[in-house]
Amino acid sequence: MAARKEIDGSAGVPQFYGKELRFKREEAGLTLKKLVEGSFYGITYLSEIERGERSMPLDLARHVDRELKTDGFFERRCDDAREARLKGHAPYFERVLEAEKRATTIEEWAPTVLPGLLQTAPYMRALFRGEWSQELPEEIEKKITGRLERAELFERDHKQPEYTVVLHESLLRLPVMPGPQMADQLDHIAALIRRGRIFAQILPWTSGAHPLMLCNAMILDFADAPPLVYMEGQHHGNTVDDPALVKQYRRSYDLLRAAASPLEASLALLEDAAEGYRNGKQPDRSERRDLA
Repeated sequence: MAARKEIDGSAGVPQFYGKELRFKREEAGLTLKKLVEGSFYGITYLSEIERGERSMPLDLARHVDRELKTDGFFERRCDDAREARLKGHAPYFERVLEAEKRATTIEEWAPTVLPGLLQTAPYMRALFRGEWSQELPEEIEKKITGRLERAELFERDHKQPEYTVVLHESLLRLPVMPGPQMADQLDHIAALIRRGRIFAQILPWTSGAHPLMLCNAMILDFADAPPLVYMEGQHHGNTVDDPALVKQYRRSYDLLRAAASPLEASLALLEDAAEGYRNGKQPDRSERRDLA
């Protein structure tokens, strides 16, 4: 009999949890199909848990414990694995954290803050310190590490998901950190565009009334699941998977893209703003009021 693999209580918990699940399943002589029989989940779902790519739902953990006769082990440890997967992210973000890894396309609208997938570490640090000024530095760094790991999807050999973003021009013109760091942040986005990893458009200051003025939005499509929309406030997030509502949000996003500057013009705006920050020419407060 193969030696039992121990579970580590570190950031690698989801992977160790999944390996232990696979070990116990194979030890019992069960296929993925056989183990999920009688549950509400499919083979792919269980396989992703075994690879550490998805969290274990409580009802599935109980089902697995019954079938494998593991005395409640997977139920007891599923919260440990879930917390480790979050890596500094808020609990309400868990569904999106898993979904964006499986998405074929991601479409995002960012009116007030650059999207997490595009942020550099100094930009993240400035945001976290602005909101969580009393939090311990190590906790802030944990959040930064978790957010940076999300962006690893842009380093895959294949180019999925296809990522499209619309940024309000104010994000280029209103600095949240010193000029050189703002230049690096915008250069980072421009580099992703030039590498063909993302498509970015800028919604100009002068666009006037436009779709999705009242919220940010992320729309995710999948090869084997219905699409969903994610919106986030200061201290909460909400996912929408109702087909009729998703269709409305997609229509609004399409109209927003039509109102935004074309791809090449948007790239030029990004690079021009980065050059301005590098040369210390970002607009002062009075100029920004005039622009608004």
